[in-house]
Amino acid sequence: MAKGGYVYIMSNKNRRVVYVGSTDNLYHRVYQHKNGFGSEFTMKYNCTDLIYYQFYDRIEVAREREHKIKKWNREWKDKLIKDFNPHMEDLFDRVSEMQ
Repeated sequence: MAKGGYVYIMSNKNRRVVYVGSTDNLYHRVYQHKNGFGSEFTMKYNCTDLIYYQFYDRIEVAREREHKIKKWNREWKDKLIKDFNPHMEDLFDRVSEMQ
């Protein structure tokens, strides 16, 4: 049986850099990014704020979506984020409550 997963987007405090990822445990992965042991990219650019996430029934679908979003230009990514999170706030507290 396939396990579900998330596509998520992290950003730095001034929202100039975004990182797109996928995971089967959103809380744990964002916690890693926030505490400096996520990806090299997020550590280098200090991407500690979760600004977008979407759940998929299968992790494979989430990974496919991640790869598509990574190819988008920044304008498209910003629209996706703002449609979900108009003020581009850090959503980690919302994810923490899901645990």
